[in-house]
Amino acid sequence: METFKIEPNIEIYPKAVNFLEEYSFTSKDLVFISGSVYRKHFENRFSDAKVIFHSDYGKGEPSNHLVDAILADVCLADYNRVIAIGGGTIIDVAKLLALKEVQPVMDLFDKDLPATKERELILVPTTCGTGSEVTNVSILEIVERKTKLGLAVDPLFADTAVLIPELISDLPFSVFATSSIDAFIHAIESFISPKATPFSMMYSKEAMKMIIKGYKKIVENGKDYFKVLSEDFLIASCYAGIAFGNAGTGPVHAMSYPLSGAYHVAHGEANYVFFTMVFKTYQALKPKGRITELNSLLAEILCCASDEVYSELELLFGKIIEKNSLSFYGVKKQELQDFTANVIEKQTRLMVNSYVTLTYEQILKMFEEVYE
Repeated sequence: METFKIEPNIEIYPKAVNFLEEYSFTSKDLVFISGSVYRKHFENRFSDAKVIFHSDYGKGEPSNHLVDAILADVCLADYNRVIAIGGGTIIDVAKLLALKEVQPVMDLFDKDLPATKERELILVPTTCGTGSEVTNVSILEIVERKTKLGLAVDPLFADTAVLIPELISDLPFSVFATSSIDAFIHAIESFISPKATPFSMMYSKEAMKMIIKGYKKIVENGKDYFKVLSEDFLIASCYAGIAFGNAGTGPVHAMSYPLSGAYHVAHGEANYVFFTMVFKTYQALKPKGRITELNSLLAEILCCASDEVYSELELLFGKIIEKNSLSFYGVKKQELQDFTANVIEKQTRLMVNSYVTLTYEQILKMFEEVYE
């Protein structure tokens, strides 16, 4: 049986002021937001709502320690609605704040604590990568385990996802680059997933087309041109989120998590390290199958031969974001076996979505190939 779901209502407002005109806020609202976004677009506009800032609880990727710090300051019982305005960290954490019980956080991610939704959840992304506003997934770094884990359960779905292109145009180009690369990898991994359906593949295809065409325009017109395309990239990210929310992501994400968890590399940047290596491995192991359809699609978009698509993608993406080796980030060669074991043992949720079943030896070989 094939299934497909789009759970949140999706609203689009050109500017933050349009969103504010439609929503009213009360003392029963908890707003979790980036400080810079708040100061530029929302300062003193949330009435009596409780406003908390990401920067007050640390920087970088979401972690169980960050969640614990927020819960130490905020009594969730006082609120019946959670509004998150920010990047993947803020959105992933806000999903947890909408639950009835969150602690111990590790028990929640180990499925020893049931996930029960108790508050309305409104998610407003300020990056164009995670697609998290339309998925039932929350990703946290579990500090004690030196890795990331994902929780994928329906109570994490938002009630409403709000897209505001104006917020994307505020991004530094480096953040735009790492987030939009992430969206592309969501789209391509979900396209080739064994769980893909004709419906999810439709969203994957459109996201890949929009991102590649957008990158070509940025290369032609200069880095600031992404601001002109902010709505396109925000919608592409949402499409990719719908696709991977139904079909899942796979080994690219699984291999990136030990790197992000141990060395705090931005999520999209970490994914990009492994992207083409994983797909070239797929090509070598199983050249006939859905990857044939994928390669034909990419060849059409890139205007190249099917056997050149991954080289062409690297050339195009290299003009948007630099690809680095594992050694660049300080990874030690002796850690590669630990990284491989982490993928096999801790990332089964993702590895079941691999186009082909990958062995320990094959995964280790890929880590070794991107080491230098």
